[in-house]
Amino acid sequence: MGLEQIIHDCQNNSIKAQEQLYRLYASKLFAVCLKYSRNYADAQDNLQDGFLLIFKKIDQFRFQGSFEGWAKRVMVNNVLQKYRTQGVVELVNENIPDEEDTMEIEEDNISMDFLLSIIQELPDRYRMVFNLYVTDGFSHKEIAEMLNITIGTSKSNLARARIILKEKIEAHKGNTKVHSAK
Repeated sequence: MGLEQIIHDCQNNSIKAQEQLYRLYASKLFAVCLKYSRNYADAQDNLQDGFLLIFKKIDQFRFQGSFEGWAKRVMVNNVLQKYRTQGVVELVNENIPDEEDTMEIEEDNISMDFLLSIIQELPDRYRMVFNLYVTDGFSHKEIAEMLNITIGTSKSNLARARIILKEKIEAHKGNTKVHSAK
């Protein structure tokens, strides 16, 4: 059965089709959830909640663009909304200068597991902006609209996230001690 037929069947509330869609996209969408969640357990919860939302909103998918892209957007928005309603994301402007330069990482010394773990350790406000900007390619304007913050706050939270990550990478390499994340 092709993807288009699976989606149509999901739009008709077919449990079998929902199961197929889940199997097709669970691992890719779990990776998205893991980026935005504090830990593995939160990511699992966010994945389940996100799939329920995808099945609820699947009638809104109009077969324009990729389904995977649409599903990722639903998943990201679901996670962000969850954190906003829980009052977890407290984005504040810390007046940190805008740092547009990218961090240079020596790939042979830093594992992806380590990078993911230190990103997950970031305070929620920094992790959200960092992932939206760096890994998902949203502009500061888009992030500001999504999180209901100013563009300056988005930029300062990104800069602070980069500072914290750089300190943790340097500490991991044995160069410096890590300052606590505020």
